[in-house]
Amino acid sequence: MTTSNPSLKSDEKAVGMFSDKDLARMALSPGALGMEYSWNYQKQMSVPFCLMLAPMLKKIYMDDPKGYSDSLARHLEFFNVTHYLAPFVGGVVLSMEELVAKDEIKPEAVSQVKTALMGPISGIGDAFFLNTLRVVCAGIGVSLSLSGSILGPIVFLLAFNIPAFACRIFGARAGYHLGVSFLSKAQESGMMSKIVTAAGIVGIMVIGSMTVSMTSVSIPISFGSGESVTAIQSVLDGIMPGMLALVALIAYYIALSKKVSPMLLIVFTMAIGVAGAYFGVLG
Repeated sequence: MTTSNPSLKSDEKAVGMFSDKDLARMALSPGALGMEYSWNYQKQMSVPFCLMLAPMLKKIYMDDPKGYSDSLARHLEFFNVTHYLAPFVGGVVLSMEELVAKDEIKPEAVSQVKTALMGPISGIGDAFFLNTLRVVCAGIGVSLSLSGSILGPIVFLLAFNIPAFACRIFGARAGYHLGVSFLSKAQESGMMSKIVTAAGIVGIMVIGSMTVSMTSVSIPISFGSGESVTAIQSVLDGIMPGMLALVALIAYYIALSKKVSPMLLIVFTMAIGVAGAYFGVLG
């Protein structure tokens, strides 16, 4: 699996096709730094994530234009993760794309593993960067500013961004090196099929949890009077919590399988939500 690259300088560590400097450039590329700026409701961070990987994928599929275009389409699928850790996922993905180019694993495995990583990585990243580090750094910066020091905003920006940028760079390296070594061993031992199956199961679990946490549908209608008033939503929750969100997911899945435009579904959802809230049938 490990290949040598005579063009690398002595201070560059190479595993697979890419050196640590290549991975650092990827982690600091416009795509990696622009994850939040190209966010959209349909596929969220898919465009900047694909932009981050594009130069690396072009090198992997240098002699295979069809493989390159297929890889770009693969990474324009839905993607969302704490953006400071997106280069880590990118590193893992690159190590898998090298195996795809060699016909050692199926392309679907890349999407499945990427989907499986989104939930756990986001849980760690959000908790550390957004809920802990940012709050602590802001507290230090505000304290300095209240005392009249000009160092307040400077300390905040440095204290937050130095760890964040270090995580981008070393995360990309760790993801790539871990992926190369682990996946090559898994391929040799026959464990790859089990990994793909497990990743698919975890991916489905992530989609299910996202459906409940990111979809809010309720029916604020009650029947009866006095102490015997019964809310329809409580009855549905008693049968299965999140039932309406599941129904919505199934409906959208069927619509997408029929090639209905996602943007049309978004507009339709907004119209149904506004109309339902106006007439009091949806909450």
